[in-house]
Amino acid sequence: MSKWAGFLAALLITAATATPAYADEPAASVTDVQVTGTVAQRFNLVVLGDGYTAAEQPKFFADVQRHVSTLWSLEPFKSYRGYFNVYAISIASPESGVDCDPALDAPRRNTPLNMGFWGGCNAQSVQRLLTVDDDAAQRYADLVPGTTRANRQILALANSDTYGGAGGAYATASGGNALSALISPHELGHSLGGLDDEYDYYARNVPGGAYEGGEPDSIHHTLLTEPQMRAQHAKWWRWLGEPSESGGRLGRYEGGLYTQTGVWRPSEHSMMKTLGYAFDQVGRERMTQRISAKVPLIAGGTPAGTIGADRVVWVRPMRPVSHRLDVTWTLDGRPLRGADALDLRQAHVKPGKHTLTAKVTDPTPFVRDPAVRPTATRTWTVDTAVGTPPAGGPAVVASTPTAAPVGGHDVVYVETGEPTGSIPAVRWALDGKPAGTGSDFSLDESRGAHTLTATTGGTTLTWRVDADGPTTTAELPAGTVFHGSFTMRLTPSDGLPEFRVDGDGWHKYYGWPTDPNAPYLFTARGTEIDGLAYGNLGSGGLTVSPFSDREPGYGRHRIEYRSVDAAGNVGPTRSFVVTLLP
Repeated sequence: MSKWAGFLAALLITAATATPAYADEPAASVTDVQVTGTVAQRFNLVVLGDGYTAAEQPKFFADVQRHVSTLWSLEPFKSYRGYFNVYAISIASPESGVDCDPALDAPRRNTPLNMGFWGGCNAQSVQRLLTVDDDAAQRYADLVPGTTRANRQILALANSDTYGGAGGAYATASGGNALSALISPHELGHSLGGLDDEYDYYARNVPGGAYEGGEPDSIHHTLLTEPQMRAQHAKWWRWLGEPSESGGRLGRYEGGLYTQTGVWRPSEHSMMKTLGYAFDQVGRERMTQRISAKVPLIAGGTPAGTIGADRVVWVRPMRPVSHRLDVTWTLDGRPLRGADALDLRQAHVKPGKHTLTAKVTDPTPFVRDPAVRPTATRTWTVDTAVGTPPAGGPAVVASTPTAAPVGGHDVVYVETGEPTGSIPAVRWALDGKPAGTGSDFSLDESRGAHTLTATTGGTTLTWRVDADGPTTTAELPAGTVFHGSFTMRLTPSDGLPEFRVDGDGWHKYYGWPTDPNAPYLFTARGTEIDGLAYGNLGSGGLTVSPFSDREPGYGRHRIEYRSVDAAGNVGPTRSFVVTLLP
């Protein structure tokens, strides 16, 4: 059974009806897509639908599924998905579709969020700019209790198959376009990460000019040379020379900020230039920083203040899926041994008042700049004259969700109550064999299905561990030598497929831009669709501007493919070799 199979049914079951602030606006249903903590302790992604009639709500939820599934397959969202709550707000629109879709003379639609292409039907704009009524979007997002502009990100999906989106205070994307699920992370790069477009054009098929400004504020654009970046410790100097997560080498590539010349970006193609590729390390570092800044790294524990020396002190760090955060303790600057909890009775505290500090640091390799490494501290005054009354708590207060399988390399956690007189033991077992103790367990399984349990205070939690990556079938034409073009259709046993050409960056498979059910078409210089050339085997990457200088990609090519499932497992990589002739 597919790991995504229960998603849509669960959404339809857990919806709750709510009414917006304005009485004349359609009622909406709020659905918990993913809840990993309270709204105050998580970053809350609120997905709104516009132009979906009552009969089209199943389509809205299917679009939500594709967008969220794609998001969790991309770093850093994949590693930090536990930092997010996700809510879907379905609104029955009086009419189907959105404004000016696909052209300025297309009908205006009566929809709750007033979404429209061409920047809201503005002849001076571009078709792909998909806008939403900000006030209406905020009113509907307010239906998720406790969320505010400060702790949420709105993603508005339009009921459309036309390519489009926007970033800013909110993100928008067309719900049904073949590329639409890849638009969302790009637009979140703008809205959440403050990243800029790396396009060498503003209007498609119209070459951008020369950059004429000073050194850009953008963290991923520069006028500096590589030696200047290193000498000045500027821009992406820490990453220079390394293989880019989006393919090629991290260095200096001309073009960006809607211009062709005079400004340089870190990678030949990344998420902010070409949909389908990953964020490169520069963008990934910024996104990691911004996601972490939206949550309290210390999400709970003993409140700061004056405490006695006769007790256990607690901190509750956030829980990435891929790794654990480091917790260090000091008493008057002297290091103490402890993890999520510290027993001060073992610290031999001298009479008087002292300063106890817990520091939580994210050791992720995604961040190299120490100035932006996610870090939080909590401080207490320890007064030996203060006595601590006994306090207990429930056996388990939070954990990695048990309803869905966990990946073979996930970190699974259990949070107990916070008694002042003891540190409850959590005992882990893998496939029935004792595997250790502690508040979390780091899995390291590369294949097979397993059972993980955690037992504490008479309570046992059980997770199904899915360590098998999905397989991928490639449908190819017969032969290995082709004239002019060839196609490839990828079908995963589960999850989302991706591929790469000649060792370049992994690129998400989406079918074909005009039809998600059609195979991907490779040609020597790409096929032009709506002002971009797709399937390009020449220089510059798989998707390029038609006017870009590039050598045709005739000759021998090695194409690798694989899939990533909902548990984060990466399936086996397979490949084939073809030769393309004129």
